[in-house]
Amino acid sequence: MLLFYRVMTMKKIEIYDSTLRDGAQGEGVSFSVSDKLKIAECLDKFGVTYIEAGNPYSNPKDAQFFEKAKSLRLTNAKLAAFGSTVRKDTSPEDDESVKALLAAGTKYVTIFGKAWKLHVDCILGTTPEENLTMISSTIKYLRSKGRTVFFDAEHYFDGWKDDPDYALEVLKTAEKAGASALILCDTNGGCFPDEITKIVRASCKAVTTPVGIHCHNDTGCAAANTVAAVKAGAVQIQGTFTGIGERCGNAAFTTVVPDLQLKLGYSLVAGKQLETMTKLARYISEIANMRLHATSPYVGRSAFAHKGGMHADGVSKNPRTFEHIDPAAVGNKRSFPLSEVSGRSAVLPQLQAVEGSLTKSSAETKQIIDKMKSLEQEGFQFEAAAASFELLVRKQLGKFTPHFEIDHYRIISSMDSLDGHPYTEKANALVKVRVGDKYEITADEGEGPVNAIDKALRKALEVFYPELRKMYLVDFKVRVISSNDSTAATTRVLIESTDGENTWTTVGASKDIINASVIALNDSIEYMLKDR
Repeated sequence: MLLFYRVMTMKKIEIYDSTLRDGAQGEGVSFSVSDKLKIAECLDKFGVTYIEAGNPYSNPKDAQFFEKAKSLRLTNAKLAAFGSTVRKDTSPEDDESVKALLAAGTKYVTIFGKAWKLHVDCILGTTPEENLTMISSTIKYLRSKGRTVFFDAEHYFDGWKDDPDYALEVLKTAEKAGASALILCDTNGGCFPDEITKIVRASCKAVTTPVGIHCHNDTGCAAANTVAAVKAGAVQIQGTFTGIGERCGNAAFTTVVPDLQLKLGYSLVAGKQLETMTKLARYISEIANMRLHATSPYVGRSAFAHKGGMHADGVSKNPRTFEHIDPAAVGNKRSFPLSEVSGRSAVLPQLQAVEGSLTKSSAETKQIIDKMKSLEQEGFQFEAAAASFELLVRKQLGKFTPHFEIDHYRIISSMDSLDGHPYTEKANALVKVRVGDKYEITADEGEGPVNAIDKALRKALEVFYPELRKMYLVDFKVRVISSNDSTAATTRVLIESTDGENTWTTVGASKDIINASVIALNDSIEYMLKDR
């Protein structure tokens, strides 16, 4: 495998993943106990060093997770429970948060304490001296119970800017009490790489205990700040796998890990594990019910997509011309989105998948590109609809025989109301299809016209093609193309379908949204049946 980087060092960096704790604090994210167990097993297989699995004191779900996690057979990662220092005027043995940490049963615990006097005064309502006592007593007590303690110096960088001497005193107090790692937290996410470098370097010189870094992404610099911290001496990186988390999220390991390993030569995970990163990122995103951004570095759908004709031609001749690494190194793959700016080099791989003898100079290649551009003038777009494009290629090459024809369809839509306020839309669809010389007429009801026509169409065709029972829609997007035409504007519909194993996307365009939907549905079904 060809990797486009120069190995500079092999210094080992620990990965401390907080997807299950900090990631779960992201807006719209809610993991069940079962979800957390599945993700923990996946993170372990990937090769993370530690998994911060939750705060057992904050909610019953996390406490339940730690109980069930005792049956996990992890081979790479160690689970860590997360909590706070004791409250003021409370001894560790009487503090409920500390009791919950011990009850979690993990060998590793991470506690956070204040490193910024503003928080000591406004949040804790105590003195700087008492804050140091709270940190020290908590760590000593947990150590006496056989726990390995990591200390998160919360708001460390803001604290340093306010009073560097006190911020360092917090670190030294935790070190003296027996903390095994000191984590510098950019909790507000407001720092830039040059600040991180300066403060981390000075902090590493002031203590002998290993230093870690925990960055939030409020300035969009979490990944860069994490890399800067490692260069300055940090040996443990904290973050979440896909960057989810409070506010703007945390440092994304899908960016930081390959940055450090492939670009800078640090040792984090085995190469074969790194090659599973894209698949794992998409899996975690699905469980979190959050779509992975197409432009996410390394793992996004567009990370190695070459749409411009010159780019596609260049990367086809030599991948290094427009790719900074081999996509396979992170489990991703190269793609050539299809559009009006695509040249023949971009289209050729898709054409050759149907007809291997085609070349850039083939007459059929030019005809297919011309047809594609003509359809895009009408509102179609094949960049995100590879299934429809494949069907277009087959049709242009005379390698397509339709499996059915829609002879007729009718939709009746109505809106029920409660006290004069509409609250639910129902639709009934009637479809007549022809397969060979046989006809089938079927009706069905759905939540809206598109759902109704989808159900009726597949119900009619299942008589001839039973395998369609496995097929269902997973996404439906509508975009108005020519908005100046008001209600007569052209509408583009993208439909994503799956059979439970494979997923594909088709497109339809029309001045009638229902007709555009039917075109996309028709292609979706034909694509599933194409190899029949």
